Amino acid sequence: MIQTIEHGPVRELRLDRPPANALSPELIVALRQAVEVAPREGARALVLSGAPRRFSGGLDVPLLLTLDRRAMDAVWRDFYGLLRALAASTVPIAAAITGHAPAGGTVLALFCDWRIVAAGDWAIGLNEVQVGLPLPPVIYRALQRLVGPRQAGRLALEGVLISPVEAASIGLVDEVVPPDQVVESAVAWCQKLLAVPQGALALTRREARAELVGFFGSDLSSELQEVSAAWWADETQRVLRGLVERLAQKKSSK
Repeated sequence: MIQTIEHGPVRELRLDRPPANALSPELIVALRQAVEVAPREGARALVLSGAPRRFSGGLDVPLLLTLDRRAMDAVWRDFYGLLRALAASTVPIAAAITGHAPAGGTVLALFCDWRIVAAGDWAIGLNEVQVGLPLPPVIYRALQRLVGPRQAGRLALEGVLISPVEAASIGLVDEVVPPDQVVESAVAWCQKLLAVPQGALALTRREARAELVGFFGSDLSSELQEVSAAWWADETQRVLRGLVERLAQKKSSK
């Protein structure tokens, strides 16, 4: 589900779960492990990428709807664990957003150090409310850290999906480059950081990301309970199941 590609001291973790790189329970756990083990194996920076035209379609809702409450609680804990691993990584992480990145795809990028997106007609943003899910607080705070209160409120409340150009204009992503240069540009950004004195970089980066890491510092059990309760709410389940039915009908009509 994850290809590991070495670019010298920069390790690329390429999501490889066709067709949409949707986040299954197994992929969530595997990605967290890959992020955590990379520095111990000598990687000095990471690039998180996806397939051409598809970075990640977010959580695999059709699959998750088949799980019981206990299994879903584990998914939410593991997902928070993945986000914390990204936030607290001891090495820089650049997101190479290779295509569509709605919902969970954008969430992954929020917790990286730098976000480079391929130019194109891609959907980027947090559309959770459109499918009946409230945006979890830790994710909202990470969004607000990047784009400020006004834009965070707009993106979260309206659940809008926006273009790479608009995403760059509000600070949701940092660069827009041609599709065939997105991974190359992410690797180059990492290499630029690795060219400066590493002691100074590590201390400064730790300070720069202290707020992001701090979002996970308190006991999040009550937040996870709220997230779980929201998933199982009647309205949420109805909207999600309706979405899955429409997707199945669309697929069968092709």
